[in-house]
Amino acid sequence: MKNIFNQFSSIVGGIVVVVILVVIAIVFVGSRQFFYIFERVEEQEVGVQFRSGRIYDVVGPGVYSDIGLFVEMRRVSSQAIPFSVRDEEIITSDKQRIGLVVSGDIFRPNLAGKDLIQTHWAQYSGIFLNDELARNRVQDLTRQAMKVCVGERKFDDAIIGTARDELRTCVDEELSKLAENFGLQISNVVVPEVVLSPEVQAALDAIVQSRLETEKAAQDKLKADAQAAAEQARQEGEVRVAQARIQEEARQQILLARLEQEKTIAQKAVIEAQKANELAQVLAQESIIEAQKRNELIAAQQDLEINKAQAAAATEKAKAELAREQALADLYSRNLNYLRLRMAEANANALKQTDKIIFTPEGTTPTIVLPGPGIQATVDTNP
Repeated sequence: MKNIFNQFSSIVGGIVVVVILVVIAIVFVGSRQFFYIFERVEEQEVGVQFRSGRIYDVVGPGVYSDIGLFVEMRRVSSQAIPFSVRDEEIITSDKQRIGLVVSGDIFRPNLAGKDLIQTHWAQYSGIFLNDELARNRVQDLTRQAMKVCVGERKFDDAIIGTARDELRTCVDEELSKLAENFGLQISNVVVPEVVLSPEVQAALDAIVQSRLETEKAAQDKLKADAQAAAEQARQEGEVRVAQARIQEEARQQILLARLEQEKTIAQKAVIEAQKANELAQVLAQESIIEAQKRNELIAAQQDLEINKAQAAAATEKAKAELAREQALADLYSRNLNYLRLRMAEANANALKQTDKIIFTPEGTTPTIVLPGPGIQATVDTNP
């Protein structure tokens, strides 16, 4: 009985645990409509916040939490979605069938275009959230743009030369206008391939081959004409070269003769200039000699005049000195006392203050008297 009770208790406990877990799960699932915590929006995403089933805000990368009635966070990727479309059944305006391959990238609105998200969310939220839905929709739009752009062009305008780039520009612009209606942006559109059916390709090859043959024939004719013209030009060139050579030789001879004539004239001018220089040098030497002679004559005349003046001055000086001497002699002869006085003065002037005069009788030896204290000079030599 006790074992049965224990088993029953275990079963009841297990049931209670299961019920509790189910209740917790129901509560958790139900509560998810009232909050979200630490919802992260990545760098390449934008977050769309909802409250009560309506868009509350569009936010950029970061971590967000919210509590309210029926709150929710949805994420929209801003990364590029590549697409490629191939359509082999497009008719040109001149009823030619071609095919195109168009590739590009799809971009959904980023944070700067959150108004587009809010405007187009109700109709195109699936395109914003699902890459494959967005790619499928843009592929359909691309096919429409391809048909529009090819249909308004002729065959040559769609596949030949720079027309390919004009076609790509048309598809890009047309597709961008169509995608704007869904809040999408199209970039990097290219037309890497134009698809032609075998029949069209064969016809095009034939046209190209015919065109090449025609162009080759035209080129051959041009080449033949060019060769003939070149040969004629070569022959004319040889003639012109020969004529130019003869003319050049004649011109060189004339130039050489002219140079010889100019050389002779120049040599003659040099000789005449040398003669003129020699004559000028001779005349200059003669002028120098005559000037030197004139200078020497003038100098001699000046020396003679100076000598005459000096002789006359010397004569006058001698006369003056002689007259003075004659006057003194006459004075001395007439006045003997005056003569003696002059003689005494002369003798006195001849003696210096340091001279000593000693008078001794004739025939005696003089006694030398040295100056000293108490010794007076016998004769005052400086009266």
